[in-house]
Amino acid sequence: MAENIVWHESSVTKEEREEKSGQKSVILWFTGLSASGKSTIANAFAREVFNRGKGVYVLDGDNIRHGLNKDLGFDEESRKENIRRIGEVAKLFVDAGQIVCTAFISPYRQDREVVRQLVEDEEFLEVYVKASVEICEKRDPKGLYKKAKAGEIPNFTGVSAPYEAPINPEIILDTEQYSIEECVQQLIKELNI
Repeated sequence: MAENIVWHESSVTKEEREEKSGQKSVILWFTGLSASGKSTIANAFAREVFNRGKGVYVLDGDNIRHGLNKDLGFDEESRKENIRRIGEVAKLFVDAGQIVCTAFISPYRQDREVVRQLVEDEEFLEVYVKASVEICEKRDPKGLYKKAKAGEIPNFTGVSAPYEAPINPEIILDTEQYSIEECVQQLIKELNI
């Protein structure tokens, strides 16, 4: 940890940003298996709320690993660090008065809880994008399950690495039962946007 650093307070507060934008900042933490629909729903939701004049941004797992987290692998410690870094970035978006959607498998409950503790109550909503491994395997848009089962991808969540489903998420989006649009509308209703 770096020494001799002091937090510099911003001249504009989160509350001032929220008031000016007319929205509450929040982290919508989309978690679920690969191919459950996290990124698709997060992006569809972002488009809808953007069209309604809200400030929103999607932090996508694959996209973040192209830059900020390109130095991380997929072993347990790297996954924890991946989520820690994303949590810190999401916290900055909350401070900026934004709605931030994070679409990450984030397989460990403890890691998701660590992010929750970074922000105030009601600024973190765990969104469980629920779909069984079997359904995700059938969808498999990137061919990852096939590669994982062939041994080409080690530590693949749902195949050779665990996924700890949320116990009490604020929102459950069941993509086996509902379409992407229905899931987006459920989010809109839950958030009263």
